[in-house]
Amino acid sequence: MSSTQHKGGDSRRGFLKRTTGMAAAAAVANQFKTPVYGQNQAPSANVTGANNRIVCGFVGIGGQGFGAHVTNVHKYAAENNTAVAALCDVSKTRIVNAQKLVGSDVKGYEHYEDVIARKDIDVIFCATVDHWHTKVSLAALHSGKHVYVEKPMCRYMGEAFQLYDAVKSTGKILQVGSQGCSDMKWHKAAEWIKADKIGPVVMSQGSYMRNTPKGEWNYKVQSWATPEDLNWTLWMGNQIKKQVGFNADHYFRWRKYYPYCAGLLGDLFPHKLHPYMLATGNPEFPTRVAAVGNKKVNTDSKADGDSKTAYTRDVPEIIQLIAEFPSGMVMHITSSTVNEQGSLERIRGHKATLDMSSNKVELRPERPFAEEIDPEISQTFEAESVPAHHRNLFESIRLHKQPNANIDLATKVQTVISLAEMSERLGVMCYFDSTTRKVTDGTGREITPITYGTLDLS
Repeated sequence: MSSTQHKGGDSRRGFLKRTTGMAAAAAVANQFKTPVYGQNQAPSANVTGANNRIVCGFVGIGGQGFGAHVTNVHKYAAENNTAVAALCDVSKTRIVNAQKLVGSDVKGYEHYEDVIARKDIDVIFCATVDHWHTKVSLAALHSGKHVYVEKPMCRYMGEAFQLYDAVKSTGKILQVGSQGCSDMKWHKAAEWIKADKIGPVVMSQGSYMRNTPKGEWNYKVQSWATPEDLNWTLWMGNQIKKQVGFNADHYFRWRKYYPYCAGLLGDLFPHKLHPYMLATGNPEFPTRVAAVGNKKVNTDSKADGDSKTAYTRDVPEIIQLIAEFPSGMVMHITSSTVNEQGSLERIRGHKATLDMSSNKVELRPERPFAEEIDPEISQTFEAESVPAHHRNLFESIRLHKQPNANIDLATKVQTVISLAEMSERLGVMCYFDSTTRKVTDGTGREITPITYGTLDLS
C-alpha cells in the first residue's frame, strides 16, 4: 500500500469523489430529497460494487451507538454513499432523539429482529450492551447482512467462535469497533515487522489509563429512564443468570457489572489488543494468559450528590494482563481507572524497537545491531477516528475485502480478553490450545470457559 493510501490521500479521495458523484446522480434518478433513507424509499441493490448505496440499520443507539455511529454515518452519508434506514433501541426516548437527527421518516423499532428482517438493509451496526452483541450479530449475518459490532466483539469466548464460524459460512463482513485498527501507524509497524526490520518480535507493551475520582462509568442516571420508557426485560435478556428487576443504575452503568461486561478488559483493553496484535503482521491465538486486578480504591464511595452510586462495582479498577504467543512474543497491557500515568507504547524486536507513542512509528536499533540496522521514522499519520473506521468498513464491503478489525483478528483478541477474565476471576494461569479450543491450567487440568450461568455474577 502506498504512503498516500496510508494517509487516506489521493487514492481514497479519488474513490470517494467518484462514489459521491454517483450517489448524487442516483439521488436525482430516485428522487431522494435527503441523504436519509426513509422507510418508503427504494430498497438497496445488495451492494455488489462501488456504485451501490450502502443502507444501514442501527441496533442500540445509546451513548456510543448514537454519538459515534448514528451521528457519523449520517454526517458523512453523501461522502460515503450510505443511508440511515432504521433505528432500534429498548428506549423510546433514545429512538426519538435519534430521529430528531436523521429524520422522523426513519422508522424506529424496539425489537432488533424487525430491523434484521428488512431486506433493504445491507449492514447492521450493533452497539448494544455487550451480552447482546452475539445474538444480534449472528442474526444479522445469517440474514445476509454485514455487521459492525462494537468492542468487545462479544461477552464470552465461546461466542467469539460462534461468530467466527458464522462469518466464514455466510461470507459476510464483520468489523469490530476498535477504531485504532484504522490508524495507519499500526499497519506501518506490521509492514516493517514483516520486512524483518526489527528481527523476531519478543515483547509488546501498552496501556490505557484513566483516573476518575468519582468512579469510571458512573454516568448520569437520566430521569426519562423509567419502566414506561424502556423495555427492561428485553434489555436484560434471558441469557443472564443473575436477573434483576428494573434498575436505572445497571442500565446506564452496566460496564461496572460482570453479568453485562468484563469491565476494563471489555471496554479499554480492546483499544490496545487489536492494534498491537494487528501490528505483528501475523496475529496469533495466545498460548497462555494471566491477569491480576483489584478495586481497593473503591471510587464508587467517593461519588457525591448521587445516591445511585451506592451500588459498588463488580469489576476491578486496575488490571494487568500478560499473554504469550506461539511465535515467542510476550504482550503486557495495563489499564486503570484510578491512575492515568501510562507506560511506553512499544513493540520490541531482537534487533530493534518500534516506538508507537505518537502518530508515527520510530524504529530504534538495539545497540548490538546498530551497525546493521539504520534508525527510521515513518511519516506522520492521521490520528485514529471512528469515521475513518466506518470508511474502512464501507470500502471493504464494496471491494469484497477483509476490514481492518476483521473476524480473524477479533476472534484472537477476544480469546485473550476472555482468558484474562478467567485468569483474574478464577485465580489461574490459562493455557489455550487453538486446535481444540480447550483451556487448561498449569497442570493440564481442563477448565470450562466462563459463560452465561457459570458463575454467580454471569
